[in-house]
Amino acid sequence: MKSSIKINTQAAVHKIDRNIYGHFAEHLGRCIYEGIWVGEDSGIPHTRGIRNDVVQALKDLSIPMLRWPGGCFADEYHWKEGIGPKELRARMINNHWGGVVENNHFGTHEFFDLCELLETEPYICGNVGSGTVYEMQQWVEYMTFDGESPMANLRQANGREKPWKLTYFGIGNENWGCGGRMRAEYYADLYRQYSTYVRDYGDNAIYKIAAGPRGDNYHWTEVLMREAGPFMDGLALHYYTRLRDHSIVIENPDGNRIYLKKPDAVRGQAVDFDESEWFGIMKAAYFTEELVVKHSAIMDKYDPEKKVALIIDEWGTWFDVEPGTNPGFLYQQNTMRDAVSAAISLNIFNNHCDRVRMANIAQTINVLQAVILTEGEKMILTPTYHVFEMFKVHMDAIMQPIEIQSGTYTFNGEEVPQLSVSASMDAAGKLNITICNTDPKQAAPLDGYTEGFVGKQVTGRVLVSSLMNSHNTFEQPDEVKPELFTGVQLNEEGFHADIPPMSVVVLTIS
Repeated sequence: MKSSIKINTQAAVHKIDRNIYGHFAEHLGRCIYEGIWVGEDSGIPHTRGIRNDVVQALKDLSIPMLRWPGGCFADEYHWKEGIGPKELRARMINNHWGGVVENNHFGTHEFFDLCELLETEPYICGNVGSGTVYEMQQWVEYMTFDGESPMANLRQANGREKPWKLTYFGIGNENWGCGGRMRAEYYADLYRQYSTYVRDYGDNAIYKIAAGPRGDNYHWTEVLMREAGPFMDGLALHYYTRLRDHSIVIENPDGNRIYLKKPDAVRGQAVDFDESEWFGIMKAAYFTEELVVKHSAIMDKYDPEKKVALIIDEWGTWFDVEPGTNPGFLYQQNTMRDAVSAAISLNIFNNHCDRVRMANIAQTINVLQAVILTEGEKMILTPTYHVFEMFKVHMDAIMQPIEIQSGTYTFNGEEVPQLSVSASMDAAGKLNITICNTDPKQAAPLDGYTEGFVGKQVTGRVLVSSLMNSHNTFEQPDEVKPELFTGVQLNEEGFHADIPPMSVVVLTIS
């Protein structure tokens, strides 16, 4: 079946916030230590302990914002243990992730140094689960107060004279689960209390983000918007694209859910999979749309002007760890399946940019759906990295509404749309269209109608492979990378393209 899209450039009003292309780095496995931080004495080329190759790769993505220090780690993180001389910093056990020693050598100063090297916005997640209001208030003061105060004096004693600019601050993380197993009503009250003391000092204005729901926990969104909506700027949804949900869920009559992670959950292999598992991930990625629509509808009840953003600050695929690696490090390879599922998610975020204004893939390096993998001094870019690089044309561009008539990808009696598409107009007047074909076997003929826009030339790039599990390795780092796409031609009504099986394509019409 031939597919078609109709792009109405006259109806475009919403900007695709560049923060939709945000990232997430937690103290988990080899994300921070080795992935980002190698220390001042490392033989790996670095700047003040931060890997140069990783910084350059992330700068090439123009990453707009980086979330830190977690994740579940954030609700056991006590920030004062990560400042001052490194040899005097407290050592702790990372109870959530692998039971390894955390030496706190990468703390507040190092994180802001990283963000300055990356030229990106910091997004810090505060500790509600095991912390105190006073501890959170002091951290914000330490980072942002320019004047005479105990915390400003302490910052200066530790080598930073002027405060940092901090816009994004998360008040807790997954407080329905690892952040305290709280009821929505209880967390809503805590959020109101804690957020009161996350103050704006001087001209630094904090964008306050509440810990939102997991997946389809619509009760959580209802309660948070009803009880705390006026006091937040964003509500954070977490959704991982996986084959099956193995968590134990306790649901009370009042609609509250408590999630208990099952340690022996089987999620399937990242590389060794068949078409049934390919299809399962495509289906799970498309479910993101239902979540965004339904959570947005609840938010619309309490916030019809859409002042509060829906923020998906943890998303991505989640498989079994690679054989022989620490189960608590969540290290997985990254294939064409990850690339196509990421493209589906990003297209959904783009198309709902009226409410979705930030997202953070989990995670940046060596953890889950990472964009970068490292092994000692070696570094490779994953297929997901290349999707982010291709999609960055949408950053701060104006989303173009699309009517799509897609063929279907059918497997074992189930079906999903064969094509996922989003489009935007950039500041230079170029129309950028991102398309992914979910079918691993069938190409997708596509007719595009660009109402109100006449293009004179078109260029394209494609990320494609002949195998579902194609991936980059340290021995073959360029097995999967973007190539020139020539399967598109302009015509009087727009364009025609033939989208290859299991591929991601970006078209630029000018």
